[in-house]
Amino acid sequence: MQLSENFFKNRKINSLVENKTSYVVDNAAMHIFETHEQAERVLLKFDNPVLASMLEGKKVMHLKNENPFDFFPGESIILPSNELMCIDFPEADLNNPTRCLAMCIAEEKIKEILNVMNETMPKDDRSEWTLIDYNFHFNNDKGIYYIIQRLIYLFTENHPSKEIFVNNMIKELIIRILQTNRRKLYEDKHVSTDSRLYYITKYIQNNIHQNLTVEELSKKACMSESSLYRSFKNELGLTPVEFINNERIKLAAKLLQDPKRKVKEVFTECGFESRSYFNRVFRKVKKVSPTQYQQTYFTY
Repeated sequence: MQLSENFFKNRKINSLVENKTSYVVDNAAMHIFETHEQAERVLLKFDNPVLASMLEGKKVMHLKNENPFDFFPGESIILPSNELMCIDFPEADLNNPTRCLAMCIAEEKIKEILNVMNETMPKDDRSEWTLIDYNFHFNNDKGIYYIIQRLIYLFTENHPSKEIFVNNMIKELIIRILQTNRRKLYEDKHVSTDSRLYYITKYIQNNIHQNLTVEELSKKACMSESSLYRSFKNELGLTPVEFINNERIKLAAKLLQDPKRKVKEVFTECGFESRSYFNRVFRKVKKVSPTQYQQTYFTY
């Protein structure tokens, strides 16, 4: 994640620990925190729900009802309003600062977006989209990554239409985060078992090694192909094929952690018919080839 030239040109360093640079528009604020020396038990909280995303370096997060965990670049966490964070900075120094973004969004703005989602993107189980009220820690997918990168640019840019641009991006950010959270619930089977989408995602997970087609899945769900596609996109932010591939790559990554497993065996076991297609999808999801991914476990 890259900070803009405007940020570095205009920000001031007033503290070596959690130096804050803030940008504010109606209903939202972006804060960039920089730490240039090691520190422990630094306390921080916000009045509104916040998306915290690591940009550089490493933090150790201590949150209510959670075990301490390392927080690295490429990861984000959603925190409710007034959630107290206790943070350690074990590696920060002047040449290796820790930088983190905190995007605060007014609850009224979030409720407005949730109302639109409930009107235009109904869930398969008829439950309503609601604000995440617990700590949701996740890896940024490509869509969320580019939205955050764009928001960094927009907040630091002095543009007369900044307010409009930021509001549009925040709407997309919230939708994608809620879909990512919903996807995690389906993957962990923590949703209503009465949902047809739950039935289909569970069927995919249980039959991942088989040849799965949208036509077959739509028949099992008693839905048209277009309705099945729409349900997946609205609720999970993925097409049925993308969900299938993600589940297959998740299984492949687990199998490849065994150095005795051969790649040519793994891809067929995970339901891929083509080695080249498996390599392409694996690299897209994991950013490395299957062979490179497996080799990382030979070194331990």
